[in-house]
Amino acid sequence: MTLRLMQAALLLAVGACGASPSRSQASGQRPFTTTEVARFNAPWAMDFLPGSGVPKTNMALVTEKAGKLWLVDVGSGQKQEVVGVPRVHVQGQGGFAEVVAHPDFAGNQRIYLSFPEAGPNGTSGATIGYGRLILGQGQPRLEGYKTIWRQQPKVTGGAHYSERIAFAPDGTMFITSGERFQFAPAQNPNVDLGKIIHMTAEGQRIGGNYYTLGHRNLLGIAFAPDGRLWEAEMGPMGGDELNLIVKGRNYGWPKASNGSNYDGSDIPDHKPGDGFEPPKLWWNPSISPSSLLIYSGDLFPQWKGDALIGALSGEEFIHVRIRGDQATKADQWPMNARIRAVDQGPRGEVYLLEDGDSGGRLLRLKPKR
Repeated sequence: MTLRLMQAALLLAVGACGASPSRSQASGQRPFTTTEVARFNAPWAMDFLPGSGVPKTNMALVTEKAGKLWLVDVGSGQKQEVVGVPRVHVQGQGGFAEVVAHPDFAGNQRIYLSFPEAGPNGTSGATIGYGRLILGQGQPRLEGYKTIWRQQPKVTGGAHYSERIAFAPDGTMFITSGERFQFAPAQNPNVDLGKIIHMTAEGQRIGGNYYTLGHRNLLGIAFAPDGRLWEAEMGPMGGDELNLIVKGRNYGWPKASNGSNYDGSDIPDHKPGDGFEPPKLWWNPSISPSSLLIYSGDLFPQWKGDALIGALSGEEFIHVRIRGDQATKADQWPMNARIRAVDQGPRGEVYLLEDGDSGGRLLRLKPKR
């Protein structure tokens, strides 16, 4: 077996972990309680629907890897399957992934989805598109789905699609495109792999082929209240990163990383003068960051403006303090389950989606009284 195949087998065995399971230093007693809301089969992402005149409603959308989309009332826990969703190519880490409501959902009913599609000769690539979510007329359904971006080139294997979405304050979109476990293409400016891409809500690219390059597996992207864009990324064996995203910068992969290759061979660490943008924070051993939320609510005032991260191999919920362009590690709470997604509810509650082929729970976090 070649080294590349050995590495791919190890990566898929740990389920997009970025490394073998590890435990980080915990931060003491939890300042929150947890309540189970609902259960899903291998959930991947969630997003709350904006309402007319209110930032968010009680209704959230949840994707399941195998190809289902659910509408969930987080107040009652009631679930309804959304019909009319596009067919999803499921392979390795790939399946139904991101779901994000357009900021003007109350006006246009538009939701965005990401998932892989199959290509020729056993290849596949991430896609992003949108459709109209029709509510209040029986079973919820998706109409008029349109693909607006296809990751190029399509390659073999089922790793590192990434395909997260963040809307900027001006209504444009930033999407993450993983390097598909191909390494070198992350440094090639002419392909999508290993990039963050800036585009309009209709899919037209802004400012060239990419916004930043030199990324690995980017599974969290979010704007802070000051307009800065942050990104959470899986390293190889160690070297998971939290990055401040600056237009045109090169973030180093695979030429620089604070982790090592899966065969134990060294990768040059980030260092001053190497021409690459270093992470603001990094973790070794890996935590396997799966998601990123910049908290803006009032229910947890101690988290306002800070980053909240779900960890897969670390099985943790992580709080990172953000002050301007700087980040510091604050808290890491063991959750005894792989955390796939983090989102904020309509009253400032925090919701966590557990990973798992069956029984992945949606948890609501509220302050301890």
